[in-house]
Amino acid sequence: MHDDDRCPCLSGDTYGACCGRYHSGAATAPTAEALMRSRYSAFAVGDEAYLLATWAPQTRPDTAGVGDEQWRRLDIHRTERGGPFDTSGVVEFTAFYRSPATGTRASLHETSRFVRTDGRWYYVDGDREAR
Repeated sequence: MHDDDRCPCLSGDTYGACCGRYHSGAATAPTAEALMRSRYSAFAVGDEAYLLATWAPQTRPDTAGVGDEQWRRLDIHRTERGGPFDTSGVVEFTAFYRSPATGTRASLHETSRFVRTDGRWYYVDGDREAR
């Protein structure tokens, strides 16, 4: 992915001006929603290191589960707290993807929980529903 490509999170910004700056370490996500969008984009570009680095240590797995899915669209349904002065937040979303191996289209609905520690947002866990 190039900095001038459209960001996979569909914010309307370029990758370099949006999630790319978080992936490169040039900036940190200021809100839980920004972190969630950047994590979605990390799945889309296959950046497992970023996914693991932004996962809360107490719930972080050994691998992030990056596969060969082609992530197509992200819909944010709601956010609770998660602002720059909050210590926790919730983001509910649906992510749409296609499996290149089978051609199957599917979606993942999740209500994700985030925590802010030492000024940085981390993904804790989420309630998932595959569709």
